[in-house]
Formats: sequence, structure tokens, C-alpha cells
Amino acid sequence: MLRLVYSLLWFVVLPVALLRLAWRARKEPDYMHHVGERLGLYGGLPRKGPWLWVHAVSVGETRAAQPLIDALLSAYPRHRLLLTHMTPTGRQTGAQLFGKEPRILQCYLPYDVPVLVRSFMRYFAPQVGLLMETEVWPNLVRGARKARVPLFLVNARLSPRSFRRTARFGRAAAVMYEDLAGVLAQTPGDAQRFRALGASAVQITGNLKFDMQPALAGVAVGEQLRKFIATGKVLAAASTREGEEPMLLDAFSRWQSLAGNVPRPALLLIPRHPQRFDEVAAMAARAGFSVKRRSALDLNVIQLPLSADIILGDSMGEMAMYFAASDLAFIGGSLLPLGGQNLIEACTLGTPVLVGPHTFNFAQATEDAITAGACLRVDNADELMRTAASVLADPARLAEMRVHAQTFAGLHRGATSRTLAALATALESSSVANPVA
Repeated sequence: MLRLVYSLLWFVVLPVALLRLAWRARKEPDYMHHVGERLGLYGGLPRKGPWLWVHAVSVGETRAAQPLIDALLSAYPRHRLLLTHMTPTGRQTGAQLFGKEPRILQCYLPYDVPVLVRSFMRYFAPQVGLLMETEVWPNLVRGARKARVPLFLVNARLSPRSFRRTARFGRAAAVMYEDLAGVLAQTPGDAQRFRALGASAVQITGNLKFDMQPALAGVAVGEQLRKFIATGKVLAAASTREGEEPMLLDAFSRWQSLAGNVPRPALLLIPRHPQRFDEVAAMAARAGFSVKRRSALDLNVIQLPLSADIILGDSMGEMAMYFAASDLAFIGGSLLPLGGQNLIEACTLGTPVLVGPHTFNFAQATEDAITAGACLRVDNADELMRTAASVLADPARLAEMRVHAQTFAGLHRGATSRTLAALATALESSSVANPVA
């Protein structure tokens, strides 16, 4: 009954969802591209497979899927890979990572309406479906089961807060998780919560993000950028969310009162969402800071040292470059109760990290990084600046944290091979034949 009510509500909400696309397109025109795909219309796309299907809703999930997608393409050379998204930025990230791979097709997943899900399943008839991290929709899961498509939740995570919210649906949630062919969880805590919701085939395979390899070209560009920065020290504020930048800018403006005689570093400010780049640049200028935008810098041309207070990271797909240019990085989404963002990429590059009090979306990775000495937790923006000053003023401590960061990242690799092994039986039994050993 709950599923029926949910499905009926979708028919009411669907016009609102389409209007929301138009609203968001005011700042991100790409939201009005490929709208038909969101309605299950794929007539212009090739349908001949056989298809392995990976769903990565947005940027973070798409990047996390990269090592798994590379492994699937290598292991199953006779198959094509269907990569679906829900956001334009996720689709753009996929194009950046895989645009030269002819065996990959990108499109949007349809809204979670039974008839639209059926259209998707009939058109592509994937032999297996892999949902990245958290993206579980009731009609999608049921539709895959009806179409006899084994559907797995991979790199799966479920925070205690999300568990409590989902558990309120009782048997309806249990039925949905029972319909999954399997759940490959990041941590023991995630696995325990999925089992409590009704998932039966649960394994712990680790976090694919530890297997992500930073682009060497991006690292080289970051090192080049670093040469131009006049202050000598760089503090990154990466993947910041709405509401955090005012707190950061206010504390940064009071650096000397908070940090004493420690020279103020350049602040490399990188908002998470590209539609906010202009807004954050204007905000920093109003606060009295000199601002340079990454998009206006040509790092191939010899330039005078950048003496700007703030360098705005207004580009997509260059996070490795930004971390390579930084001495220390604050990971956004954690000053406010938003759950935090991924700290693993920074650690992989040997950049120590600071996080705020709210990291429930990446709880295990954050606690492990703190225990390893790669990460420090702060309570607010003022403490962030004081802690940053303390670390930046102590070369030996900074060097030690760099070693700890890389060691932490290295110890947790291997999720890709464990995930592929866990999927092997289902892939074989689903007519995904002739893998390469």
C-alpha cells in the first residue's frame, strides 16, 4: 500500500520536478538538456549491449566509481558500460573521466515512476545494475527485480541519522532492501545498519575512494600554481557549502587576532557547487579581500606572484590540482550539520586535513584519519584558523601529518578488487560471460 501511495504521489510531483529543472536551469542551463531521458525516453541512444549499468548520482559518486568502472571494462571486454546520473555536474564529471572511452554511454536515470523505470529497463536490458553509495529508490529496486536485473548497492554507506529516518518506514523499507541482490558496504557500521533495515546479502568491501588515483597532470598544475602564490603558505577550504563561506571569511579576516604573529596564508576557496562560484566571489570581494579566480589564471604563462588574499577555485574536475597546491586543507560541509565531504583525496596527495564537528556522512573515514594523525577536528571557524596557524607555523608537525595522510590513504586501498570479487558470482550467473582473469 505504501508503495502504491508513493507511486501515485510521483504522478502529482512529476510536473513540479520538471518545473524545478527549469528553475535550476536559470543558474545551470544544463538542467534543461536531455530532459527526455528523465522521462524514460532514450530513442536517440544506442541500445545494443550487452550492458553493465552503474548509477552515480552526482560528482562524488562518479569519481568514486572510476576505479570500479575501469576494472569492469578490463574484466568484461565484450560488454559496454551504461553510466547514469541525476545531475549535470555528475554527467560532466563522467565525461571528463571517461569521455574518450567508446564503450561507455552516459545518460540520466528516469524519475522513480514505475512506467518510466520500465521504459529504462526495457530499452537497455542491463545484465546487472550497480547503485553507488546511497541511491536507493523503491520503484527502481522493484522494477529491476521484475526485469530480472540483479541490483547491487556498492560502496554503500548509511549514516546513523539516515538509518533512523529510513527505519521509520518499517516493513516498506525492509521490502525494498530485501529486493536488492546485495549490499557491498564501506564499513562494519554501515553493514550492521543495512542488515537492520532488511538487507540480507551484505558484505564489507571497503571504500572505493581510497582506490582513486589523482591525475598526475592535475598534480603538476597544482605544483605550478603553488609557485605563483606570494604568501608561501596555502590553506584550502574545499567543497564548502552554502552558509559556511561567511563563517570562513569572517574568521579569515580576523586571522591576526586569532593566530598571533603567524603570517596569514593565501586562502584557496573552492565551493562545492559551480552555480555558486559567482556568488562566493562577490561575497569575498564585499568582505574586503582581493580575489583571483582560477578560471582567469593561465598557468602556462609566466606571471608575477599572486598576491591575492583569496584564490577562488571556480573550476570542475581539478580538486587534485587544488590539494597539490595546498599545505593544509579544510574539508567543507562539516562546519554546519551537512555531514561533511570526502577527505580521502586530500590524504592520498599527502595534504593534511581539518574538519568541523559534523562528519556523519563520512564518519568512519574521518575517525580513522584522526586516529592516524592525518586529520584534526575543530569546533568552529575561529578554531579552524587557530589550528591552521599552529600547524603551518610548525614545519616538523606539518611534515609528520603529510606522512600520516599518505600512510592512512595507502592502508585502506583494495576496495575495488574486493568489490569485483563480491560481484563475480552474480555477474557470472547473469550471463555476463567470459571475464578476463
